[in-house]
Parts: sequence; C-alpha cells; structure tokens
Amino acid sequence: MALRQDISKSFEVFTRRAPRFALALPPPGPMILPMTAPAAPATDDLIPRIRACRICADRFAASATRHAPRPVPWFAPSARILIAGQAPGLQVHEKGRPFDDRSGDRLRDWLGIDRDTFYDRTRIAIVPMAFCFPGYDARGSDLPPPKICAETWHTEVLQALPQVRLRIVIGAYAQRYHLGAQAYAAVKPFRDHLPDTIPLPHPSWRNTGWLKRNPWFGAELLPVLRQRVKEALT
Repeated sequence: MALRQDISKSFEVFTRRAPRFALALPPPGPMILPMTAPAAPATDDLIPRIRACRICADRFAASATRHAPRPVPWFAPSARILIAGQAPGLQVHEKGRPFDDRSGDRLRDWLGIDRDTFYDRTRIAIVPMAFCFPGYDARGSDLPPPKICAETWHTEVLQALPQVRLRIVIGAYAQRYHLGAQAYAAVKPFRDHLPDTIPLPHPSWRNTGWLKRNPWFGAELLPVLRQRVKEALT
C-alpha cells in the first residue's frame, strides 16, 4: 500500500512539472533510428565521377595543346589484371580508349593477348597515373601526368579492384608511385617483384633503342609475363 502511495505522489509531481519539461522536447516528427553500421563506400558511380572530373581544366588550357579534359577510366571490380600506366596520349584522348595506338599494339604483343581480351574491362583494368591526356609543352614533348589526378582518385579506384591477381606497372611514373623505383630500375630485377607484380618499360616507339640494347627483355622477361597473364586470366 505504501509503495502505491509513493508511485502516485511521484506521478503527480511529474504531471505538474511536465509543461516545463515539454519545452525542451523536440517538435513532433518521424522517428529516426540510429544506423547500426557505417555504409560501405559506393563504387558504382566511380567511373561517371571520374569522367566528369575537370580538376585539371586550367592546367590543360595553359598547355601547348590547349585541350579540354577527357578522362578515360577503364576498369571493373571483377578485373583480374591491373595495368598501371602513365597517361593517355593524344590518340587515346581523341578516341576515348586506352592504348588504342602503336604503343598499345606493342603492349598487347608483350602480353600475348588480342584486342578483345585487352579491352574486356571485366578482366583487365587500366589505371594510369592520370586519366587525361596531359598535353604537350612548347617544344612538343609530353607533359608529365599531373600528380593531383592520382592523389584524387587512385586510393578509391584501387580499393574498387579487389580481384586483381597481377599488377603490371608500366613506365617511370607508375613505377615510382607503385614500387618506389626510378625509371627502369625495377625492370631488370623483375623477378624480385614476382609473382603478383611485373614492371615494364613504356611500350612507346621512343623506347625501341632501349629494347634493342637489352635483348634479355625479350628473352627472359616476356615469357614470364605472358605466362603470368595467362594464369591470372584463367
């Protein structure tokens, strides 16, 4: 009986004070439940966001080519091979497809695959150090890939490629970024990076002289490269 009286008195006190408490309550509205876990990062809109990127527009407008940005992303989450390259050239900028030039013909020969396989982005991801053609300088030489491109996109892109089995790192800029190596320094001791990484020189025609002076590249590295590509794709 005493317990009931105590509860009754407590309720009366609460109801007399309720108007003052009500001033501190939030206005009526739908109930919002707290999230039980943070949302996973979205990747399905990653390629459209890269294509819409214009962060280097002023930089490209100031180059000798005075071109507008045209990012060329080429990857899918299921890709088994990552080709980490340098940057698109002028022909790629015009066509909108990576390595669609003489350099690409040489690279596909090195890899031992045809065009259909190479351009199947569900199997092969092509992620250069810059997604856009950087342009030419006043002397007609290629400008380097802007660092801001990799700083902006690479972490998110590489996280979106969980199935990669083989990383092919092409050229000085990519090797410096991925391997911490200077130009060509990682190519000769390529076995040190096996089985999941193989460094390559850039397949540009400008490197034809280097290839002739280094016959070990064709005799030793290419057979290993083609075998690892075959294994990664099967």
